[in-house]
Amino acid sequence: MDVFRDKSKIERHTSEPSSAVQTKSSSRPEASLSAERLSQNVPESSSDALSRLVGRSPQMRQLQQLVVKIARCDSTVLIEGETGTGKELVARAIHQLSYRGSSRFLAHNCGATPDTLIESELFGHVKGAFTGAVQDKKGLFEVADGGTFFLDEIADISPMMQIKLLRVLQEREFRRVGETRSRHIDVRIVAATNRDLVKEVEEGRFRRDLYYRLGVIKLRLPTLRERREDIRVLAQHFLSLHARKAETRQVTLGEDAIRALINYDWPGNVRELENEIERAVALGYPSSEISLWVLSEAVRSGSSMLACDAGRAGTLKYETDRLERKRILEALESCLWNKTRAARMLGLSRQGLMKKMRRFRLAREES
Repeated sequence: MDVFRDKSKIERHTSEPSSAVQTKSSSRPEASLSAERLSQNVPESSSDALSRLVGRSPQMRQLQQLVVKIARCDSTVLIEGETGTGKELVARAIHQLSYRGSSRFLAHNCGATPDTLIESELFGHVKGAFTGAVQDKKGLFEVADGGTFFLDEIADISPMMQIKLLRVLQEREFRRVGETRSRHIDVRIVAATNRDLVKEVEEGRFRRDLYYRLGVIKLRLPTLRERREDIRVLAQHFLSLHARKAETRQVTLGEDAIRALINYDWPGNVRELENEIERAVALGYPSSEISLWVLSEAVRSGSSMLACDAGRAGTLKYETDRLERKRILEALESCLWNKTRAARMLGLSRQGLMKKMRRFRLAREES
């Protein structure tokens, strides 16, 4: 199954109750899951598990329906989507709705651990396996046994770890570092990436066989700009959440602010929107209404450009300008607004970049 995918093509450790399991090896009796077992213990109501997947757009309604279906099977899931689209939220919902919902959900960012430590982190080690290994230690796969293991940023793992992960997926077994015997596990793997894994495979950075093992079921999460009708409800949701956290007064969003939020492109997706609302709640005090001028410069300038150009929406020039502005803003933010470095990244001169910044009204927000 490949959901929300362009047919032209081939985003920390926690231990909350979780659900999901995938099994392949028949050498372990308890790893053979009958259809009856898979259908048991699935929550009758999905409202709680899906409550954080906020949205009323057709894309979100379809995603919510698919999450419920996926939770009832036992396949490995690959979630693809830009940074901030909610990949871990979807993984948790799949877990909570599965028969493993009362078991552990463990999340690990594959890019957060150095290559020298990741094998021990994932598979554990025995005493004396290396300098500093003063006692046996369980790895995260073993800790997640019986539940769901969420591997975020899966494209960041090294070629050697890709081979080791492939064996876990194929045989449901692993070895601790320094150990000779294999250990069996019963865990469902949900992986996520913000990269195009097909491109990674074609360019030799990701194993093709691992890609197919991970992608038994593939989900592509829609970006926020693809579901602008959800921006209002998401903004209201985050407004209530952060006003409550701040123990502040009732706050509303002015219509000018809502229009700006809807018009902005949100390169950071839902996470960026939440940060914007949290900032507005803090800076809007003591007013009971958040106006356009409380929003960040990036949102105000981006949305005003789109609003001014709305009359030519859909034209090639309009779409080209939107893409060019987005790429320039991403480069500036990735370089911490160092114009020389950003210009080099974009293949522009510094003067050329500044000219485009003036044209698109891009300016760094002063803190």
